[in-house]
Amino acid sequence: MATKRQRLVGDTAGRFEGEVRLGTLAVRVTRLYGGLREGILLVELVAGETRLFLLPDRGLGIWKMLSGSVELGWQSPVKGPVHPAFVRVDEPSGLGWLAGFDELVCRCGLISNGAPEFDASGRLAYGLHGRIANLPADDVEVVLDDVAGTISLTGVVHETRFLQHSLRMTTSLTLHADRPQVSWTDLVENLSDRPAEVQMLYHCNFGPPLLGEGAQLVAAVDELAPRDPAAVGDVLSWDSYMAPQPGRGEQVHLCRVRPGEDGMASAMLVAPEGDHAARLSWEASTLPCFTLWKNQGGLADGYVTGLEPATNYPNPRSFEAEQGRVVSLAAGGSVAFRLQLEHLRGPAVAAGAEAIRGLAIEPRVHPEPNPTWSAI
Repeated sequence: MATKRQRLVGDTAGRFEGEVRLGTLAVRVTRLYGGLREGILLVELVAGETRLFLLPDRGLGIWKMLSGSVELGWQSPVKGPVHPAFVRVDEPSGLGWLAGFDELVCRCGLISNGAPEFDASGRLAYGLHGRIANLPADDVEVVLDDVAGTISLTGVVHETRFLQHSLRMTTSLTLHADRPQVSWTDLVENLSDRPAEVQMLYHCNFGPPLLGEGAQLVAAVDELAPRDPAAVGDVLSWDSYMAPQPGRGEQVHLCRVRPGEDGMASAMLVAPEGDHAARLSWEASTLPCFTLWKNQGGLADGYVTGLEPATNYPNPRSFEAEQGRVVSLAAGGSVAFRLQLEHLRGPAVAAGAEAIRGLAIEPRVHPEPNPTWSAI
């Protein structure tokens, strides 16, 4: 038998729990219990030496990825995965989203994806990073193809509010048995009879062992600016990392990254020893903005960097709308976002870095925040 198909989540099928295996491919579905994990569904995809952990209850976010013995992800002080029932995204501070944040890949959107925004009366209008990461998926299916050596997963997440918006995100994800690589496309559709506006940001987060003193970011940056005064002192060392420093604040840089001939832009995080790296690639035409988040505080507080391709910069939504950085969708319209994450080892690290550097020109680096990019 060359393929096996299994429906994991659906209105009529309920939820599958257990294991399906085909050769070197497998899918395992487990419900977690205890603490903030209570009741959350964890989907593990196994393809050769690669294991991917997905969270249907959290917008199909990618919790962790294992490439052999190397874990891609980070150690958040939030001990997840956290069930969305324990995350108040509408908390008056606007920061409730942070209570569930510990994924390798976390989507931010779909209505808004940036900093909290409040109306004239002080009431929260848009919470930090939006709602999509705390919405459950439906119609989740997985196909194991032993001939192609792939696992394909599809799922649907709706972000809908009566008389306001009706958006559907359909995710199509593929994991490969012959290499530690996952690729996915998110198709976002406006199901309303009225026009809609969309934002999307992919919060892709890495801690040790990839992150550490001497780690390097390799990206063909065309232009870069610090987000705020706190990042100004880091401008000259934007592509390098320090050891954890308890109490150190975050530095955020806003960038434009040059794509290759295939239209894909890339950023590589190279481990301090230079022997392995994570390469994130994305379609630059639909994700033209890139945010580099460097959180180099203490290990216990979440020593992590975020590589964040997006439709816009993570400012309050009204500021981004004024700058023309929202995606307009006609009634029935759609936009697709295409990304790929791969773990590289040995000679592939140098080859990958050289390919990216071959695209680069001398970047335009702003010593101060760019007022058209940053609301801070």
